[in-house]
Amino acid sequence: MKTKAAVLWGPDQPWSVEEIELDEPRHGEVLVRMVAAGLCHSDEHMRDGTNPMAYPLIGGHEGAGVIERVGPGVTSVAVGDPVVLSFIPSCGRCRACARGMSSVCDLGAKIGPGLQVADDTSRHHAQGRDASLMCILGAFAEYTVVNEASCVKVTPDVPLERAALVGCGVTTGWGSSVYVGRTQPGDTAVILGMGGIGCGAVQGAAMAGARHVVVVDPSAFKRDEAFRFGATHAASDIAEAATLLQDLTWGAMADVVVISIDKMHGSALAPAMSLLGKGGTCVQVSVGDPTESAVDLRLIDLTSMRKTITGSWYGNANPRSDIPMLLRLYMDGKLKLDEMVTREYELTDINKGFADMLASEIVRGVIRF
Repeated sequence: MKTKAAVLWGPDQPWSVEEIELDEPRHGEVLVRMVAAGLCHSDEHMRDGTNPMAYPLIGGHEGAGVIERVGPGVTSVAVGDPVVLSFIPSCGRCRACARGMSSVCDLGAKIGPGLQVADDTSRHHAQGRDASLMCILGAFAEYTVVNEASCVKVTPDVPLERAALVGCGVTTGWGSSVYVGRTQPGDTAVILGMGGIGCGAVQGAAMAGARHVVVVDPSAFKRDEAFRFGATHAASDIAEAATLLQDLTWGAMADVVVISIDKMHGSALAPAMSLLGKGGTCVQVSVGDPTESAVDLRLIDLTSMRKTITGSWYGNANPRSDIPMLLRLYMDGKLKLDEMVTREYELTDINKGFADMLASEIVRGVIRF
């Protein structure tokens, strides 16, 4: 079949919205009619060359839709089921999944090449060439073929145009505060960066009972927005945040710092660590250049100050349990998703959406199909 998709033909090139050829789903695969897809900075990293993939590339890894057709052997979903696309597939059988770490399911190794899980080939073809998929999903398309391991079935009452947000950003941020940072009642949590992930992290810290939730972002718009999601204070930079924390905590500083800035560099680690108090945890979420290995760090922080640095991938969440749980919180009015969506765009306006994101004019933009 033919469908429209947003395709990248190389680094530092704009998204090209064009007609592609889509094969039928094979064993273990499904055809999904997309309803919505979130604009996440990780897709921008593919476009700007920070994390290049094989081109042509169909972007989009935060989406939701409806199952239109199923291939042979599919057992977990059926035609007509509403689903959220999980940016990491979850097989439920590998050692990581069996240990409750499905955010690092063995199938996640497939997201790098961006080809189908079952046979490392492509179902998507742009201008006669096989296309790779962002996170094996290709959510920036009217229709896409994915493995059932990437589909999390949700209840019919959930609006899919909002459910899309928990396919990546909200779950990653929420889990980074709650599961990875282990924010406790009365804690002071600092969130560096107020994008989609940061918004989830703010809500997670607030739900966990943090007394102070401090957002640090250079954008005045995003600092103002942060209070809608549970932030108690905001600062424009690390220096301002440090002074604020000294006053709020009587010098004890933060218990948890979540790094969710747009692009990570090793030079950002020491300033983030400086906001932590004794025994505090720094949660590194942001994606950076995979070849960068040098970091700025005061080693005394790890010894006499007993500070901890830990990584977060998908917020250490388990998508098959946490995606439905977060959506129930949303339906109960406890998790804010509607408020996160600053603007909605048509697929043809995708370059405008990413420009708005880079200009810090939106918390989250969503493509509506």
